[in-house]
Amino acid sequence: MSETSRVHAPGRVNLIGEHTDYTGGLVFPMAIDRGTTLTYTATDDSVELTSGDVAGRVNFPVPFTGSAADETPDWGAYVAAMAGELGAPTGLRGHLVSDIPAGAGLSSSAALECAVGLALGFDGTSLELAQAAQRAEHAATGVPTGIMDQLSIAAGVAGHATLIDCHSLEVTPHLIPDDIDIVVKFIVHRRLVGSAYADRVAECERAEVDIGPLRLASPDDVARVTDPIAQRRARHVIAENRRVMKFATELAAGNYVAAGQIMVDGHASLRDDFDTSTDQMDAAVGALNALPGVFGTRMTGGGFGGCIVAICAPGAVTDGWVVKPSAGAHHVA
Repeated sequence: MSETSRVHAPGRVNLIGEHTDYTGGLVFPMAIDRGTTLTYTATDDSVELTSGDVAGRVNFPVPFTGSAADETPDWGAYVAAMAGELGAPTGLRGHLVSDIPAGAGLSSSAALECAVGLALGFDGTSLELAQAAQRAEHAATGVPTGIMDQLSIAAGVAGHATLIDCHSLEVTPHLIPDDIDIVVKFIVHRRLVGSAYADRVAECERAEVDIGPLRLASPDDVARVTDPIAQRRARHVIAENRRVMKFATELAAGNYVAAGQIMVDGHASLRDDFDTSTDQMDAAVGALNALPGVFGTRMTGGGFGGCIVAICAPGAVTDGWVVKPSAGAHHVA
């Protein structure tokens, strides 16, 4: 009988740095103590998976050579894409358990990809795992997402957030202070497939035609973007990169009011310049910001719904998940 093994991949929450990764910018996410655990045994010729959280059974032969996007149920596309990306010659039979809700903007798909990759025998660096998982995401969905989700999950460090330069792919851990709460609230289900996410990528590319890489641009360059929509997208990305660095500095110094204001400013930019918030998300952010002890709140993730995240005094917010910075994807002893 094959030995039973287990892997775990965390979800992630992005504290600041939204829609900057696919232009090679800066992000500041952290892996969290909610995630996906896969318990499995090795098999010779197929991948068979069930889930305790969503319906359906995944079953396909290995090596996988088909179209991942055609796999059913929906979550099977990510599994098949990762198997295909790795060229896995052997499979597994297993069961998934996750406490990251799908559509919450906490990277449930990236966690699934990383967990499956480890279970199928991936043996490389955290960066290589993240890159394989990003390619699998593209194959599964057709959405041109950046590398933030996969890299923050693969390279997470317990007790720390990760400042990621999405151009150099350098990952710098930053200690999360223990005298604040980081609270996540799930507001409304969102889905990037079929959303305007790909439009935002294209709009940023249009801006770069005029002013070059947005990661290198300054606020003064924004006026040279000729297309009005692309100009607003560029203004967000350029300012957001600067917010990431300032947020990291203020958080490390214990200046939580200043760090919170940066989150508030980031949300306003996503709302006004990047058009990825919604009325429901804006209302939820405003309600949380009005509570005593809340330093700042913003929409987190790709947008068009999902979760909001706040930094606050301990116990200031009781309606939500208090999340802790956790280690990245790993085999469970």
